[in-house]
Amino acid sequence: MKTILIIGASSGIGKELALQLASSGHQVVGTYHRHPITSNHSNLRYVAYDVMGETPLQDMPEKIDALVYCPGSILLKPFVRIRPDDFMQDYQLNVLGAVKVIQTILPALKLAPQASIVFLSSVAAGLGLNYHSVVASSKGALEGLTRALAAEFAPTIRVNAIALSLTDTPLANGLLNTEQKMEANAQRHPMKRIGNTSDVTHMISFILSDQASWITGQIFHVDGGMSSLKV
Repeated sequence: MKTILIIGASSGIGKELALQLASSGHQVVGTYHRHPITSNHSNLRYVAYDVMGETPLQDMPEKIDALVYCPGSILLKPFVRIRPDDFMQDYQLNVLGAVKVIQTILPALKLAPQASIVFLSSVAAGLGLNYHSVVASSKGALEGLTRALAAEFAPTIRVNAIALSLTDTPLANGLLNTEQKMEANAQRHPMKRIGNTSDVTHMISFILSDQASWITGQIFHVDGGMSSLKV
């Protein structure tokens, strides 16, 4: 069984993933920021951490087999209404936050026989979408970081990312908070539905597993066909 750190495990994909992995027998450490969370599961504990702050991660295991970095944002505005600071804050959350975490726990990852890192990206990084310039910029950088670190850390640490389309999580509530919005967004996808957290967590679990030991430097599209199909 593995020791897995999940950054952003208090809601949505991170929360379900933490429970899924802990129930499978892995030892899981999950972080929260604004909303404290506790666990009754013996394999899961939570620690407070702000990826935008200056305080480093604390109370980490000596050896970490895997890191999953879940923080993200959905800032959708016309380009002319976006401030440069909006781009910088999103970059800090999605990219620099991940960099700080990895640099902090890299010694612990190197102690694992074969460690794994998984980032969450967006379909917007590879598909031009209106009003997605902030998301596309930061997630595009994250995908570049994925490939660069995969090359640098091979063969001992695998690095991959999952590029998502719209998924039913608290983060996306403003886009999915009516039946009309749900249906309109579902129809934009070839699979004619919105993604759910389980669609993503099962893919992450596979990438972290030993069955994926020959996979690194990849961007996996879990997006209902959005990035590659026109139907």
